[in-house]
Amino acid sequence: MILRVTAIKLFRGLLTLLLVVTFVFVVLRLTGDPAEQLLPDDVDPLVLEHYRSVWGLDRPMHEQYLRYLASLARGDLGVSFRNALPASELIALRIPKTLELGITTFLVAVGLGVPLGIFAALHRDAWLDRFTMSFAVLGFSLPNFFLGIVLILGFSLHARWLPSSGHGTWQHMVMPVLTLATSFAGAIARFTRSSMLDVLGRDYLRTARSQGATRRRQVLLHALPNAAIPIVTIVGFSIGGMIGGAVVTENVFAWPGVGRLLTNAVADRDLAVVQAIVMLVAATMVTANLLVDIAYAWLDPRVRVGRGEGGR
Repeated sequence: MILRVTAIKLFRGLLTLLLVVTFVFVVLRLTGDPAEQLLPDDVDPLVLEHYRSVWGLDRPMHEQYLRYLASLARGDLGVSFRNALPASELIALRIPKTLELGITTFLVAVGLGVPLGIFAALHRDAWLDRFTMSFAVLGFSLPNFFLGIVLILGFSLHARWLPSSGHGTWQHMVMPVLTLATSFAGAIARFTRSSMLDVLGRDYLRTARSQGATRRRQVLLHALPNAAIPIVTIVGFSIGGMIGGAVVTENVFAWPGVGRLLTNAVADRDLAVVQAIVMLVAATMVTANLLVDIAYAWLDPRVRVGRGEGGR
């Protein structure tokens, strides 16, 4: 049954990727001519037509689309108009930096969010609970660009403790990671609290308490495993959200990752690079959702295709 669920979700994921690729392809070509954007205003019309021909922009859109799909099938993501380099090569140079930022952010967000949510649930309606949840709400309510600028003003311009931009040492990672992790840790904390409150009143917890189980044993062996599905959900969705947040955060802190490359490619109308990055982001989110669905089936054997479709 798990294989059937996985196959259906995989098919849906591939269909989603195709729709994303098609949408981005059409929209980018309806918003203007990349050749006019990249070449000087006083360029000779013959030169302009030459580059349109070289880049394949002089062909009908449906022909461009079919040629693009054929290239994707061969693993060719296209060539950058700006650098005349394969888009895959440009992205590969930036992915390690984005992974470094993203993985660290993910570990920090989960490492803060889950314990804070458990702590708040165990102190329900106490001032500790209200304080923790107020911090969580503030965390995921602040826009990344605003929090990043505030951190730069506080820790770089005034305190001069941390570098304001760039990449190189662990100090360069502190503010970007804090900016990204704050919002996701807040969301994870709220979901963890709600899920834990739902299971703390169940009969098996009362039975465990009556048998003399310690608070730690109650939480770790009984409550947390049964509260895991909603937590896995928000953690999985956070993976995709971190990619979108990284686009803003990398630009605020001049972090040399894929997000900053995407911003520059959009400004230059470098179609191949934009399309490749958007497809990479979509593939990452689809994969994250697929892993969440597989985790459902592993955590709860009662999960079935019909039930999953009815509840989502």
